[in-house]
Amino acid sequence: MSSTSESAPTASTARAGSVTAPMSGQSRFRSLRAAVAGNILEWFDWTLYAIFSTYIAAHFFDKSNPSSALLSTLAVFAVGFLARPLGGLFFGKIADRHGRKTVLVATISTMALASLMIALVPGYETIGVWASVLLLIARLLQGFAHGGESGVSYTYVSEIAPPQRRGLWSSSVFFAVTLGVMLATALGAVFTAVFGEDGTADYGWRVAFVIGGLLGLFVLVLRRTAEETDNFHGEIAAGPDEAPLPASSNLKLGILVILLACGHNCAYYIWATYASSFAISTHDMDPNGAFVASLLAQAVALGALVFWGATSDRIGRRPMVIAYGVVSLLVYYPLSLLISDQPWTLFVAQAVGMSIWAMGAGMYPALISELFPTKSRATSVAFATSVSVALFGGTTPYLLTWFTGNDIGWAFWLWVGVLSTLAIIGGLLVRETKGSDLGAVGWPFRRTSVRSNPTRKDSVSA
Repeated sequence: MSSTSESAPTASTARAGSVTAPMSGQSRFRSLRAAVAGNILEWFDWTLYAIFSTYIAAHFFDKSNPSSALLSTLAVFAVGFLARPLGGLFFGKIADRHGRKTVLVATISTMALASLMIALVPGYETIGVWASVLLLIARLLQGFAHGGESGVSYTYVSEIAPPQRRGLWSSSVFFAVTLGVMLATALGAVFTAVFGEDGTADYGWRVAFVIGGLLGLFVLVLRRTAEETDNFHGEIAAGPDEAPLPASSNLKLGILVILLACGHNCAYYIWATYASSFAISTHDMDPNGAFVASLLAQAVALGALVFWGATSDRIGRRPMVIAYGVVSLLVYYPLSLLISDQPWTLFVAQAVGMSIWAMGAGMYPALISELFPTKSRATSVAFATSVSVALFGGTTPYLLTWFTGNDIGWAFWLWVGVLSTLAIIGGLLVRETKGSDLGAVGWPFRRTSVRSNPTRKDSVSA
């Protein structure tokens, strides 16, 4: 016997009504609003650290002290990404056992607490190396919360979305991500204008983190009014846990996620977060011009995310993944050659680059959620996504800087081409999942027949 994405509901979905009534349309939109608001704040707080990193380093680290210098390096470049997979695994398991809403409340609280901690910790001149240690702990907390927030929010938004509009609804995740980054960047510009360079360096950056922490209280209220998803309630009603997938199947699923995600993970950190710095440092672009060009390009990306998310509901996820891989393979390197010292060149390159990135990212939360069963969805999505981001996103700025600094920038774009090719391979391997029943997820590979779970009567095939 075989089932596809259109299979009949399993016991979990059929018995969901025994626990709670299905979410109404109003409840869905209220819950979506809470999820989006939290995503905006999470990325607002996460980006503040990068925006004000120069001022933070001046307050918390002593470069003449080797221990403090090492902590500085770890805090700025590695700690957040190292903590994300751990946070994804920890919070994902809680979400699968106790509900998605529980985790979304916990992650936003943790992120807000970490932001307030950064704002209030005394500087190096006051408490010495302990300032560095406490900042490191705060950044660990941010990364830990960020890993859980990202994956579980993918799951939550996908589960509350109407099945035929899941791609459109999932585009709200990266819409919120981009908006959060833009707001943090804009706040940095406003504070520099209002407080001046000296005022921002002295106390303005602390005010920014206080704002982030206090906004967390507002989002916390919104999230407490959100509702748990029907899929999670359905699994609670379904009774005993099904036997887990064998390790070999989990490994195959993990590799599939890497194939599907590595390309746009890398692309995000090229075009969304590093393009302006690259233009300033490598092409001597005017910083203010680069800043304005980057903000305008990100505004273009907001529309692209919604467009591509909705398009995936019409033509499917597989064509979108394959198209992303092909277009990025052909276009990204020529785009990089366009950038000069003129801000308009950065705007064009970044707007096009992020629009291509949106092709893969806009529907990604829906796609990856459609690959895993409800009982393990949050854990699998959160952990797999965090690992992919750490491996292929967090390393991107370093690799681009290193290759360019050694006059072999073409080698970096060759690497990007490899990742784009992997996305094409992933798209060819995965079966179509648009509009699928999240309560009856089957084996995600095409032309393969295995039992999705040894305890189910229905084996699945392409």
